Amino acid sequence: MTDLSNSVSARVAALFACHFFGFGLFLPFFPLVLEFRGVSAAEIGFILGAGTIARIAASPLLSNIADRTDQRRLSILIYSIIGAGFISLFYLPGGLILAGTAMIGYMVIKAPILPLSDAYALDAARNTGADYARMRLWGSVGFVLANLAGGALAAESTAWLIVTLTVAASVATGFVVLSLPRQEKDRVDKQDVGKGAATPFAKFWFWPVLTLLGLFQATHAAFYGFGTLYWRSIDVPDFTIGLLWAVGVVAEIALFTIAGKLSLRFDPPVFLFAAGIAAIVRWGLFPFADSVIFMGALQVLHGLTFGAAHLGAVAILAKVVPPRWSGTGQGLLTASIGVQTAIGLAVSGALFQINPHMPFYLMAAAACAGSVALVFATPVIRRNIRLQDA
Repeated sequence: MTDLSNSVSARVAALFACHFFGFGLFLPFFPLVLEFRGVSAAEIGFILGAGTIARIAASPLLSNIADRTDQRRLSILIYSIIGAGFISLFYLPGGLILAGTAMIGYMVIKAPILPLSDAYALDAARNTGADYARMRLWGSVGFVLANLAGGALAAESTAWLIVTLTVAASVATGFVVLSLPRQEKDRVDKQDVGKGAATPFAKFWFWPVLTLLGLFQATHAAFYGFGTLYWRSIDVPDFTIGLLWAVGVVAEIALFTIAGKLSLRFDPPVFLFAAGIAAIVRWGLFPFADSVIFMGALQVLHGLTFGAAHLGAVAILAKVVPPRWSGTGQGLLTASIGVQTAIGLAVSGALFQINPHMPFYLMAAAACAGSVALVFATPVIRRNIRLQDA
C-alpha cells in the first residue's frame, strides 16, 4: 500500500476501535448501570425495547441526512458529541425518566455512526487501495478490550468509570473523524452521473436482497439473547463462558485479517454462502455440544457466521449502491439486521421457555432458508454488480 493508504487505513481503524470500545461498554454493562440506579428489570426491558425500535428507525434516516448534505465526517462528529452528552446525563441524580432519556437518546444518535463509518471505509478502500477488512478488525479489538474493562469495573462503586469511559470513547470517535481526509466526492459524483447511475432503492429486487443480507446476521439472535443462559443452564462456568465468547471474536478478527486476499479470489455472494453453511452447522450442532472443546470449535465458526456475512453484505451494497448514497445503503442494512434480530429474539424467547434447544434449531432453519434463497438471488446480485462496474 502507499503511504496515503497506510495513513488513511490507520485513522479509519482508530475510528472503528473508538466506536466499538464505547459500544462494547454500553451493550453488556449499561443495563447493570441502570440496575445500580434502582431501575427495575421490567423498566430496563422497556427502555431497551423502546431504544431498539427507535435505533432501527434512526439508522437509515440519520445516515441519509449525512449523504444528502454530503457531510459524512461532520455528521459522525456531531452524532458522537451529542451521544457523549446523552450518556453524561448519568452523572446527574435522577430516576427512570432521566435514565431512559440517556439510554434511548444515546441509542438513537449513535445508530448511524457505524453505517457512516463503513461507508467512509469502503470509499477509502475504493479510492486509496486500503483493506476494508483490516480496518474493520480493529472495531472487534476495541469491543473485546471494552468487554475486559467493563468486566473489571462492573460494580456499583465503579459504575461511574464505565460511564466515563463510554463518554470518552464517544468524544474520541468524534476527534478521530476530524483527522480523516475529505473523500473525493466531486470525482465520485461525476462518475455516477457519467454512468447514469441511480440508487437501487426504488427497484423491486433491492428490498428482498436487503432482507436476505440482514437475515444472515439475524441468525445470531438466539445466541446473542440466550447463548449465555443456555450455557449456564448446562453448568458451564461463567469464566469459561467468557472465554467462549472471546474465541468467537478472535475467529472474527482472524477472518478480517485475511479477507482482503480472499476477496481477490471470491466475489461477495461466496462469502454469504460460506456464512450460511457455517450457520447451519453451528446452530444445528449447538445443542449437542457437550464439552468445552466442542463448544469452542463451534465458536470458531463465528468467524464465518458473523465475519463472512458482514463482509459479503457490505461489499454487495458497496457495489450496487452508488458511492454518493453508500451511507444510506449501509444504514438500511443496519435496519434490516435490527428488525429481523428483534423478531428472532422475541420468537427465541418464547421457544427457550418451551425447550432451550429450539431457538438454535430455528436459527439453523433460518440459515438454511437464507442459503436456498441466496441461490436464486445471486444471479440478480451479480447482474447489478456488473451494471455498476460497467
